[in-house]
Amino acid sequence: GVRLVGSEMCIRDRNEKEGPMIFQKSACIETLYTELPFLERFRAAKADGFDFVEFWSWTDKDLAAVKAAADAAGVGISGFNGDAELSLIDPAQKTAYKAFLRRSLDAARRIGARSVTVHSNGLGEGGRVLCPYDDLSDAVKLCTMFDTLKIAAEWAENCGVQINLEPLNVTTDHPGNFLRHTRTAAELTRLIGSPNLKVLYDVYHMQLNEGSLCDHIRAYADQFGHIHVADAPGRHEPGTGEIYYPAVFAALEQAGYRGLIGYELFPKTDTQTAVRAIMAD
Repeated sequence: GVRLVGSEMCIRDRNEKEGPMIFQKSACIETLYTELPFLERFRAAKADGFDFVEFWSWTDKDLAAVKAAADAAGVGISGFNGDAELSLIDPAQKTAYKAFLRRSLDAARRIGARSVTVHSNGLGEGGRVLCPYDDLSDAVKLCTMFDTLKIAAEWAENCGVQINLEPLNVTTDHPGNFLRHTRTAAELTRLIGSPNLKVLYDVYHMQLNEGSLCDHIRAYADQFGHIHVADAPGRHEPGTGEIYYPAVFAALEQAGYRGLIGYELFPKTDTQTAVRAIMAD
């Protein structure tokens, strides 16, 4: 292959030398191990070499059973979604949003989860954006986000849980989502300046929205609290699409990222095939 440079260097280049992987891995057990009952996925993930698991919603789960399953398996819980169907950009939902986020932070603390993930828009079944809020200006949306996140960051510091703000792709999975670029999310978290408020950088989402993966990593990795991995297109395991993950991981390492890599992906064939590809990284 031709060696790629600059903003395109994270697209697949098969001649690039691969280096060692230094990051701990987290399995999203909403998309991996789905052939097993939910509480059995913790042990399966640990047996395959994952240090952590993560999942989406918490209100539909028995948290005591979740904690017991994780403890029995000896696997950590990296996090779950903290905002449900509520919107961070809607001034009319501010009070309800903050109340639910406080409950989410408390749930995370109770089960020993490291973080909760938040988004700009409320998400429904399958990640569908419930309302794009086309009637609100960007200024209103950003100021509403800032006000709530500034308060929430203090709560997060007090309870020892991290909040990760995640931009989403608008081309394929979440049309109408407001927060779609790494720069916007990272500048928000930088302005607020809390060690407990960071960005969830989802490589799949950002490849679809903006590309220039390694450039964005170099510019904003100091604000990254968690990484999500899936190949694009397709949202399957690394090696099934166009993203050259050895270069992505090398850029993260060089930029000083030392957090977890979360594998939120849908196996192209089955979990075990996907896990082999994941563990080969």
